[in-house]
Amino acid sequence: MADRNSRFSVKKKEKKVENKTNDEKDKEKEKGKEKIVKKPDKVVKKPEKTPEQPPKTDEEKKENGESEGATGAEANNIEENSEFQPIELPPFEIVTGEQMSPFYFKFQFRNVEYSSGRNKTLLCFRVDTPGGSTEPLKGYMEDEHATAHAEEAFFQQVLPNASQECEVTWYVSSSPCVACAAKLASILQQRKKLRLCIFCSRLFEWEQPEIVEGLRALVKAGCKLRMMKPVDFLHVWETYVEKEEESFTPWEDCQENYDYYMEKLADILK
Repeated sequence: MADRNSRFSVKKKEKKVENKTNDEKDKEKEKGKEKIVKKPDKVVKKPEKTPEQPPKTDEEKKENGESEGATGAEANNIEENSEFQPIELPPFEIVTGEQMSPFYFKFQFRNVEYSSGRNKTLLCFRVDTPGGSTEPLKGYMEDEHATAHAEEAFFQQVLPNASQECEVTWYVSSSPCVACAAKLASILQQRKKLRLCIFCSRLFEWEQPEIVEGLRALVKAGCKLRMMKPVDFLHVWETYVEKEEESFTPWEDCQENYDYYMEKLADILK
């Protein structure tokens, strides 16, 4: 009996322990639920205590490294849109009723044998109509040997009317190239009422056979081709140069260089 009672008492003790353990577990669960329920209250209260911050300026964003990707993308878009947009620049400049600078004239028109650094053609023009009924059209134009040379540009911009009867006089810093000589010859053949006289300061690549043939064809088409004398340089200075009170004296070798080029031109046209 003692053993049975002792066993029974042990079982009762075990049950009590188990009951206590279960009770403790229930209490811990309830405490855990309370903790879980209370946590959101703390999280929700935090934003209420945080003061509102004003929006950041662009400078602050740049300092913090924010929105750099957006600004970079915008910059790339601007660069892409602007980089490949064609910019139309005229290959020549036409100046009507105005005068060139003294430096341009003295450098570009000097009748040296080798025209080093002179990479453009200056063309001074005078257009006279029959009977002198209208005032002669005067001006000058220049090119940088880009798309259209000054000789071709003159008939495109200054004298586009093919049926107009007129007499044209040019004073050019250099004689026409092969392409321009061919185009001028074609224009003279088409415009029967046009008379053209060209005074050249220098001969352009006169040793090249194609240049020789081009100048010959130009003269054959009716063009009068001349070299500029010292008096012609003085005329251009007085008429087409913005000289103010500055005077011009032809270069020391001006006459000598004229004689040299005149001999070469005579050889070409004989």
